[in-house]
Amino acid sequence: QVPLVESGGGVVQAGGSLRLSCAASGRTFSNYHVGWFCQAPGKEREFVAAIRWTGGDTVYADSVKGRFTIARDNAKNMVYLQMNVLKPEDTAPYYCAAALLNGLPLRVGVRDYAYWGQGTQVTVSS
Repeated sequence: QVPLVESGGGVVQAGGSLRLSCAASGRTFSNYHVGWFCQAPGKEREFVAAIRWTGGDTVYADSVKGRFTIARDNAKNMVYLQMNVLKPEDTAPYYCAAALLNGLPLRVGVRDYAYWGQGTQVTVSS
């Protein structure tokens, strides 16, 4: 098990910024891929961004490229999602997820990730 805890969600006006954080309680992210997903009401959970802990390479959904940045802090064993130029359509709960896939290409599918946090709500007002 990899207990994941997200934080940093909130309410922000369109054009604003938020930074989400993901912590692995009692376990290191070494050898894991860590991703962020969101699930707007009435929609399926969808990929936002992912990072490989070893090496730090990243991948993004087209809808967030140039606005969101995923990053890791080795010393703190944390993964962050910096969200800039937020839009009302970004409103959703955001989930951190982890997969033990070291050495494999970054994955963007919900089913590729075995461990999930409880989510943190992001609300962007127009």
